[in-house]
Amino acid sequence: MKRNLNRRQFLARSASLGAGLAAPALFPFGILGAASPNERILTGHIGLGGMGTGHLNGMKDQAAALCDVYEPHLQRGAKIVGRYVPQYKDFRKLLDQRDIDGVVIATPDHWHGVMAVMACEAGKDVYVQKPASVTIEEGRAMVRAAVRCGRVVQVGSQGRSTNAAYKACEFIGNGGIGKVSKVTCWHYNNPVGGTKPDSDPPAGLDWDLWLGPCRWVPYNEDRCHFNFRWFLDFGGGQIRDRGAHVMSVAMWIMNGDATGPATIEAVGDAPKYGIWDCPVTMTVTYEFKNPDWTMTWNQPGEPKMGAGYGAVYTGDKDTLIVTGGDGGCGTEPKANQYNAPADGFHPYKSPGHEQDWLNCIRTRKKPIMHIEAGHRVGTLCILGNISYILGRKLHWDPVAERCTGDEEANRMLSRPNRAPWHI
Repeated sequence: MKRNLNRRQFLARSASLGAGLAAPALFPFGILGAASPNERILTGHIGLGGMGTGHLNGMKDQAAALCDVYEPHLQRGAKIVGRYVPQYKDFRKLLDQRDIDGVVIATPDHWHGVMAVMACEAGKDVYVQKPASVTIEEGRAMVRAAVRCGRVVQVGSQGRSTNAAYKACEFIGNGGIGKVSKVTCWHYNNPVGGTKPDSDPPAGLDWDLWLGPCRWVPYNEDRCHFNFRWFLDFGGGQIRDRGAHVMSVAMWIMNGDATGPATIEAVGDAPKYGIWDCPVTMTVTYEFKNPDWTMTWNQPGEPKMGAGYGAVYTGDKDTLIVTGGDGGCGTEPKANQYNAPADGFHPYKSPGHEQDWLNCIRTRKKPIMHIEAGHRVGTLCILGNISYILGRKLHWDPVAERCTGDEEANRMLSRPNRAPWHI
């Protein structure tokens, strides 16, 4: 009599066969790294800083492993889970844990590309924090890995999963402000600082593994943890942090998930002291074609509705304000109170960003902020910084993903990684 094994029984029997069993990537998709509709999805959590613990709090009942290069973060994660789960310093060991369906990557940005590609190749679905990557080459490698390995990859620009962004998308998509010609984003400045001296890393921190694929630099308290955000090498400043939220909502509303701008021009003011090198003020103008519209990133810009960041959408009939762009999105009553006609435009309604990812692990559908969309938004952020660094306008081919007639700019679309972190 033929006996049918469920997934957990299959894994247990496979493990008993010994260490010589083939790697997960050699199994058909759906056997490993994808829960069946009737089973609890098990997650592995890589990076347990601020956003990492936020995700862990929401998924602690299904967390099956924790990973961080900083021991105090691991200990904090273990307290959140409140029961034994394996703990790792090296994420590769977590990826080898065969019962994990999906991994949540909430590390500093410079690790996103390598970890996401390796997770896909290990047969895991992926939730990776925004921005998707630090280079355009890495972002495209993430897209290819997701397709090649049949993985569900959600990028953590959670604004699309808020009700306010949904209502704004619905309102504008049904002609509420007419044909949109301009999106004006605003955000407050990058900070100036980074004045502490280099030192030995604190106990419990593997600094070499924290740096990972980046070029080696000495440990500095003003370079580590959240302060990585203020270095062009690591975080890229506000445009790659909150810009990945604000512009994610904009590209969704403007139906731009599969394309990009034709030109990018940035100007900004460099900091006058400290090791943080992101521009203090910054204005980036993106020109899109077919359809023609313009988006500007204004740092600082003119705040609306008392919000520190957001965007104004300008149409030929009216305007609409969308504040925030992350989990704290807001919009005006005219959009909030709008109900689209039955035969009108109805955007996809996310049940919540993490839940959308978990649902898609079961259904194998694309999540609302799938990796192609996340890569395209990340590209906007990266090109803005490249234009600022070079001090000139870039002409961009969004199909070839190359700068036309500018090989110096094209060399900045990728960068060499430290061994062994190559993708």
